[in-house]
Amino acid sequence: MTSPLQQKIKITGPSVVTANRTWDGIVVYRDGKRGWTPDLADAAIVRTADDARALLAESAADDVVAIGPYIAPVIVKDDGAIEPGNLRERIRRKGVTIDLPIPA
Repeated sequence: MTSPLQQKIKITGPSVVTANRTWDGIVVYRDGKRGWTPDLADAAIVRTADDARALLAESAADDVVAIGPYIAPVIVKDDGAIEPGNLRERIRRKGVTIDLPIPA
């Protein structure tokens, strides 16, 4: 079985490394200070496969704070705001995309 770190990494635009924080499960992003942040705006953004591979390897080594790191696409808007790059990441960040009959 191939480790996620040994797989080919293909990115087509700005990306971040995301995972779930170990003690409460919330979505976190790898920041530029070798830590984790729950704020996507503070995430380290990579634009090449080599940079993504390096950030993922660094993140995977830190399995005490966060588990299951992987690379996720983001959209960087003209004003510098960062938004999730696909539906999965939007759901992970903000929850379900429909109104629930009972508030969560």
